[in-house]
Amino acid sequence: MSKILVFGHQNPDTDAIGSSYAFAELSRLRGLDAEVVALGEVNEETAFALDYFGVTAPRVVTSAKAEGVDTVILTDHNEFQQSISDIRDVTIMGVVDHHRVANFETEAPLFMTLEPVGSASSIVYRQFKAEGRELPKATAGLLLSGLISDTLLLKSPTTHPTDFKVAEALAEISGVDLETYGLALLKAGTNLATKSAAELIDIDAKTFELNGNAVRVAQVNTVDIAEVLERQDEIEAAINAAIAANGYSDFVFMITDIVNSNSEILALGQNIGKVEAAFDFELKNNHAFLAGAVSRKKQVVPQLTESFNK
Repeated sequence: MSKILVFGHQNPDTDAIGSSYAFAELSRLRGLDAEVVALGEVNEETAFALDYFGVTAPRVVTSAKAEGVDTVILTDHNEFQQSISDIRDVTIMGVVDHHRVANFETEAPLFMTLEPVGSASSIVYRQFKAEGRELPKATAGLLLSGLISDTLLLKSPTTHPTDFKVAEALAEISGVDLETYGLALLKAGTNLATKSAAELIDIDAKTFELNGNAVRVAQVNTVDIAEVLERQDEIEAAINAAIAANGYSDFVFMITDIVNSNSEILALGQNIGKVEAAFDFELKNNHAFLAGAVSRKKQVVPQLTESFNK
């Protein structure tokens, strides 16, 4: 069989990189010619994990066909708009994901593993374990990093009860203290001062079609929400530019405090009333506090979806 590319979503986060790196390794153990690649440069949090465990970042690709590849495996995503540019022109051999299924169809059957757990990395770890395959220290470290990142060190409501044991097992294999390493990893991703406003609103952003509206929902992690809001004018200019360039109806920017597990919501667009109704708050100067919210998947997107569908 010819080469297969394994990758996570565009603007890859730590779970996208960790799960795809490990699943490519598992695929090779299964006899496939699999290569992990990335659909964008890694962020600072992911770079910290890669450096800590001595792993080189996957090379960045934009097209499978340009690589001479016609078969791919997706991790940490399934929506075509989040995938490689020519996803509709290649064969999807498999998917390993923990998100909703949307905008997804294939011409041929495929291997598809979807579980409502805290990270795609959790799923890949259990596949190694189910097959009785040895998990190298560095690979375990990247899977642990993906789980920590997506669950904010097991504090997010997206954390599944099984994730706690997965984290303990991966920490033991990778030789780290879960709490110490986890906090260091998350803090590595909060250095936002070096990023432009355009970069800031695109670090972790996804577009959702909500009742005919293209709603962009972005999230950044920080240890100081006020410090991010000091750049509000600059951030709003970048958001308005993104809205104009991409046709978004609305842009919701989630600034999450990883220490106190709260968020500030900054929103601009055509349907501000629906955004306010979604969270039962009033935006003042385009932003409002959302207590206890740390998960876009569980605490922001479902509420927006319900509000926009009314």
